[in-house]
Formats: sequence, C-alpha cells, structure tokens
Amino acid sequence: QVQLVESGGGLVQAGDSLRLSCAASRRTFSSYAMGWFRQAPGKEREFVAAISRSGRNAYYIDSVKGRFTISRDNVSNTVYLQINSLNPEDTAKYFCAAREALYASIWYSKAKDYDYWGQGTQVTVSS
Repeated sequence: QVQLVESGGGLVQAGDSLRLSCAASRRTFSSYAMGWFRQAPGKEREFVAAISRSGRNAYYIDSVKGRFTISRDNVSNTVYLQINSLNPEDTAKYFCAAREALYASIWYSKAKDYDYWGQGTQVTVSS
C-alpha cells in the first residue's frame, strides 16, 4: 500500500505560479512511476503529467507543455508539479497517482494504469 498526500494548492491570480507536492508513505518510492491528474467541476479527470521511477523520463499533455514541470525526489519520497503562468482554465482539483513500474524509464498516462491515488489539492485561478 502507498499513501499519497498532496499539498500546495490554493487561490491564485492568473499569471502566478504554484508548486504542488505529493508525499508518498513508502520507502520503496523509487519503485513507483508517478502521475498528476486534474479534475475540473463537471469534467472528467484529465491526465496532466507523468514521470518514470528514475525521474529521467517525463511526459505531458500538449496543453501544459512549457508551463508545467514534473519532478521527483526519491530521497524525500516526493513528487512535484511546478505550474507557471497559471490561467483560469487550470482551475481544478489536482491528484497524484502511483503504480509500481518494472522498468526505470517507463511512465503511464492513463488513470486505469495507476493503483494508488491521493485525495487531491484544489487549485483555483482567478482572472
């Protein structure tokens, strides 16, 4: 079992930046590929970014490339999502997710591929 706890969300203005954090409970955190998803009110949960267990490979949806950066620290068991140039369309609850990965370079972009989820952190961007 892996417990995930997100933090770092809040109410911000358009153009601001935020860094979301997701702390994992397991000391074998480096065995897990990680992902970030978001869900806006009335919409489906949407994949945002993923990172391999090694941290050397990452993947983003096109709409966030250049503004979002996913990273991880396998010593502190934490994955981050740096979000720059926030706009109102980024308003959503952001969730991190984890799954064990056999290979160090693999990442996953589908919600069904993940086994563990956090409770989410709300990001609200005002114009």
